[in-house]
Amino acid sequence: MHVGLIGGIGPAATDFYYRGLVDRHRTAGIPLECTIAHADVGTMGRNLADGRRAEQAAIFAGLIERMKKAGAEVAAVTSMGGHFCIGELLPISPLPLVHGIQAVDAGIRRSGLSRIGVLGTRLVMETGLYGGVSSAELIAPAGERFGQVGDAYSAMAGIGKVTDEQRRIFFTAGRELMARGAEAVMLGGTDLFLAFVGQPPPFPLVDCADLHVDAIFAKSSAP
Repeated sequence: MHVGLIGGIGPAATDFYYRGLVDRHRTAGIPLECTIAHADVGTMGRNLADGRRAEQAAIFAGLIERMKKAGAEVAAVTSMGGHFCIGELLPISPLPLVHGIQAVDAGIRRSGLSRIGVLGTRLVMETGLYGGVSSAELIAPAGERFGQVGDAYSAMAGIGKVTDEQRRIFFTAGRELMARGAEAVMLGGTDLFLAFVGQPPPFPLVDCADLHVDAIFAKSSAP
């Protein structure tokens, strides 16, 4: 099945999704058909901050229409942050969507975890992944750490690179969440894997992007 990916938000996350699908299809011996349409991360960030869900959904729908014309049969938004407008996008999308938050919720349910710390954008942390996870309790960083994580994540996602200071913030926040009773730490931003490249995670992880890629692969490889 031809997959359409809305990418660019941010560039590292797009690469993570694309490489993940390439690897899974190669391992399964199934050819990958994929089209990627670039969304502007700056525009989406402003719409997210201002709560302009309908406006961003319309942008995504236009990109999905472009991918449909290129032959795509199913689409996905390669960003947990980008799911802030998923409710507005679903009814206007020209193609069926592989819903990232639903994929994460299903993955957590399979894991049996009941209390998970969450890192990501301010809105993702504040709303517990937009209230879309029913299978476990999500807890966010407390106090000034909340803002530090949100700012560090937004800066990292915009350029697709992580600094040592940003990594320190994420690792410290994760350890604090574990100390508050979390059984694992959710990478609630699709670019957060950057902080752990070449760095063994000091706590168990729930990687939202990886769970979403699994769901996209399952859809695209179905007979």
